[in-house]
Amino acid sequence: MDLAYNQEYTEFRDELRAFLKSHGDESPPAHERGKPSPRAVAWQQKLIEHGYAARTIPKEYGGYGAEPDILEAHIIAEEFARVGARMGHNGDNRLVPTVLELGTEEQKQWLIPPSIRGEMNWCQGYSEPGSGSDLASLTTKAELDGGEWVINGQKIWTSGAQHADMMFCLVRTEPDAPKHNGISYLIFTMDTPGIDVRPLVTMTGEAIFNEVFFTDVRVPKDQIIGRRGEGWFVANNTLKHERGGLGDPNQAESRFHDIVEIMKRETIDGQRLLDNPIYRDRLLKLQGQMLAMKFNGMRVLSHFAKDEEPGLPRWIVKLNGCELNHQMANMAIDSLGELGVLYDDSDHLRDQGMWQQRYMLDLGLIIGGGTAQIQKNMIGERALGLPKEPKYEQQV
Repeated sequence: MDLAYNQEYTEFRDELRAFLKSHGDESPPAHERGKPSPRAVAWQQKLIEHGYAARTIPKEYGGYGAEPDILEAHIIAEEFARVGARMGHNGDNRLVPTVLELGTEEQKQWLIPPSIRGEMNWCQGYSEPGSGSDLASLTTKAELDGGEWVINGQKIWTSGAQHADMMFCLVRTEPDAPKHNGISYLIFTMDTPGIDVRPLVTMTGEAIFNEVFFTDVRVPKDQIIGRRGEGWFVANNTLKHERGGLGDPNQAESRFHDIVEIMKRETIDGQRLLDNPIYRDRLLKLQGQMLAMKFNGMRVLSHFAKDEEPGLPRWIVKLNGCELNHQMANMAIDSLGELGVLYDDSDHLRDQGMWQQRYMLDLGLIIGGGTAQIQKNMIGERALGLPKEPKYEQQV
């Protein structure tokens, strides 16, 4: 692709940089990302007003109403990542595109405006104790009783469920159908009677994930996205947006620059880490990986700009991005020396423990959204056309 922007895009970037220079300090700090707060809602609304969030969401659903422009979207993501400012959240980058594509007009009017403003927060009910990598084997069931679905079962690793207002959830509605064909995609409020949320404290020391139990949870019949039994198709639409966000090359570049600043600041025997050949060599290897991800992202962008399916370049984003993020967090912790092992409220904690938290969370994200092993199988089979792994009948 042509990496040079014309005058229109150059002016757009300048306008965006001026906005971030004037208002960037209003963005929630890194350690508050993902947590509902008045500050986050105010920031989101300001972004929508200026067209930097919900940019292409139609005005009738509370968005800015601009025409889709791949290069403008890329410039916005790149500039926000450059300064470390927050953009988007679950309701914005996963649920909203799904509702726009597959929801009814009534659902769009109900769900999209408060979701893009950050006033309606979502969680995702996909994984179960026995259905993680093989998600289609899920057993949480929903049976139709008059005008309501009655849900019974359990979900696990449900991010943000303790703070969420709403859940989009996969349930089995056709028990006799093949496993991929018997699933439906329901939406409901988290204060519905019969829902029990139990936080799971991870090695980060926080309860980021939860297990959620459903006991005779009654949901109106029309709170379904898509048709009954077609939830697998709807869910893959949502996962498409989630996986792209997990491997964002702009975020990787922003983290890399943060590590460079740490290495300029930290010293060994009076020498900057940036001048130490061993540390500098590790940094250059990470830079090479980061730039490869960046240019792969541009390749994906080129395909989208020409209305083409990116194929393999898109498939590798989540796999490479999550592994690179974990390696960079590791580099940051090593660069902090003995301070890198601190956490919680130590007097000598740097960056409010952001890197320690990222190191442990990013390890989990290599599993989240589809494990690295599953991702490699999908890349091999669907992108490279390799034969599927043979399945052997169980010997009795």
